[in-house]
Amino acid sequence: MLDLLANKWSTLAIGTLESGPRRFGEIKRNLEGVSPKVLSQTLKRLEEAGLLTRTVYAEVPPRVDYELTALGHSAAAPLKLLRDWVEENVTP
Repeated sequence: MLDLLANKWSTLAIGTLESGPRRFGEIKRNLEGVSPKVLSQTLKRLEEAGLLTRTVYAEVPPRVDYELTALGHSAAAPLKLLRDWVEENVTP
């Protein structure tokens, strides 16, 4: 779990989902520089760890929403503090 949460894209994806469910494209737009493949792998790992849920809707075209679970929300709080610290102290 620590390895997963220490991953840059995992931390940023969780931060993007803090305010509610998002679609893949919305998450990708918020995470500048992430490739679709890496984002897909990251979301799959977060789902496998129980940090988010993936809901597929039977629509054309298919709609998929990603949302933090209770465990994901509990991880989001300390990760937000870390992101805030980095922005205050590391960003030029």
